[in-house]
Amino acid sequence: MKTSNRRNLALLGVVALMLASVLLFLYLKSSSNQTTTYTESRDLIGRIKQLNAQWETEILKARVAISHNYDPLVSPLTEITNLWERFDTMESNHGRNDSPIWRASHDAYLSAIQEKTRLVEQFKSHNAVLRNSLAFLPTAEDDIQEQLSGLVGEDQLQLQNAATDTYDLLLSSLEFAQVTSDDRAADILLGLNKLGVNKQRLPEQFHNPIDIMSNHIALILREQPVVNRLLENIEAVPVAERLDDITNLLNTDQQRTDAVDQRYHFYMLVFSVLLVLLLVYLAIHLMRSFNVINRVNIALQTANEDLELRVEERTRELKDTQSELLDTARQAGMAEIATNVLHNVGNVLNSVNISADLVTRKLRGSKALGLGKAMQLINDHQGDLGTFLTEDPKGKLLPGYLNQLVDAIALEQQGMTDELAQLTKSVDHIKDIVATQQSYAGANSLMEPLHISELLEDALRMNSGALTRHHVTVVKEYGDVPQVMGDKHRLLLILINLISNAKYAMSDLTNRPRQMTLGVKIVEDKILQVSVKDDGEGIAEENMTRIFSHGFTTRKEGHGFGLHSCALAAIEMNGHLTAHSDGPGKGALFTLQIPLKTVKEEA
Repeated sequence: MKTSNRRNLALLGVVALMLASVLLFLYLKSSSNQTTTYTESRDLIGRIKQLNAQWETEILKARVAISHNYDPLVSPLTEITNLWERFDTMESNHGRNDSPIWRASHDAYLSAIQEKTRLVEQFKSHNAVLRNSLAFLPTAEDDIQEQLSGLVGEDQLQLQNAATDTYDLLLSSLEFAQVTSDDRAADILLGLNKLGVNKQRLPEQFHNPIDIMSNHIALILREQPVVNRLLENIEAVPVAERLDDITNLLNTDQQRTDAVDQRYHFYMLVFSVLLVLLLVYLAIHLMRSFNVINRVNIALQTANEDLELRVEERTRELKDTQSELLDTARQAGMAEIATNVLHNVGNVLNSVNISADLVTRKLRGSKALGLGKAMQLINDHQGDLGTFLTEDPKGKLLPGYLNQLVDAIALEQQGMTDELAQLTKSVDHIKDIVATQQSYAGANSLMEPLHISELLEDALRMNSGALTRHHVTVVKEYGDVPQVMGDKHRLLLILINLISNAKYAMSDLTNRPRQMTLGVKIVEDKILQVSVKDDGEGIAEENMTRIFSHGFTTRKEGHGFGLHSCALAAIEMNGHLTAHSDGPGKGALFTLQIPLKTVKEEA
């Protein structure tokens, strides 16, 4: 009997050892670093795509002569090459490059990047020649004009015609560099012919300057279409598409690897259950094999005393943990407030950036620069200013030019004043957002007289740049609403977020116009209702209950803070914010309702 029991125990021990060995094997097979590798590979591909976009941006800067240095056209390609070598090495180490599909995707990307590099090199060559000629044209024209103004005794009408034709040809060439068309090219060819005719009528000393200017204009006429065509070809090279194909292959590979890991995990679960059952059986068998009840009772009593000590110790630990959880919850609340504040500040900063950029561009292209040129002409003719203004062709044009310049500068100043006013409003709103953080510590909200329609217009202006870029049409359905008392900051942050979200919801629309409808009305004579409706992607039914939750978002680049903070702001104003959608692709309607309190009632 004892021999049989020992044999059974040995057999059960061998089975347990086999099960443990199988579990160890499955654990080793499922414990791989493939997920980390896929993440690193996708990160490298993403950085390559960013550098490719930066490369195209630098090419456009070189095209419009923002940058005369071609080093930025070289450094992105160098970094792309280094990142690709790292990616290729990583993929080779894991054997994925042996697959024909992977090799085809890699070869397609290399072909695309080589073609783009070749086109960029051609662009650099042609664009450098073109920019040199464009830069030299004003100098060549000034030389001709200076010599024309110095002629005495010639036919003044003929000289004036030659000067006008030369200046018109210069303007046509510069316009052709900005907007290339066959009509402008024909105008330039006509101007070159007129310039050739004028050259024959002028003294010999004008022939060489006119030939130089004609050659540069002919070069611009030839090179500008070439540069434009190269830009189109560069933009058409599908580098980003090839990188997306590689990313899709990475995703497919990872899904396949995850499926294998899940299968091994299932096997581990099955064998773990079997091993646990076997161990339980062995434990029961051993317990029944030893008739040591007294020692078991003593052991149980000792265990009970030990358990009571552990319970007391655990109780103390739980109290300490509860205190730590309270501190953590308090810090989490503070972090959520700070996150919402930063999110709302970021929305307004878009408007600040747009206004600052518009003012900067207006200052760079200010008509005030022409005032310096006009004063230079006056300073050059201080001794004979009267004669210069009445007889010289340029002097006769100077008063009219100054009048036009005054009007242009006044118009510029008005535009910059409007933009700076908008910029000041945005900065004031940012200050209000930061100051409102005090309200979360128990401070009362600031109530002030408001026109809701004006507040909506401010929110639209702060989103105007993005709405224009996305070609969004805004329909305004403003009812007759009197001046009300309200929290300007909280209302404004809700409107800015709702308008921004509506714009994003329509960013992928291609089959119909992008239209946003803003509505304001009074409901039941005691509730102010503001609505924002879009014709965008809509909201799935399963997301309707989570749309205002902290951290929930359906956008890849979103954070899930905006609608959450809007819902909290509505509650703090004793109101509520609701969302409605008929389903995906059918748009969405967000409605804010707060108690109506007019200025008269407050008084």
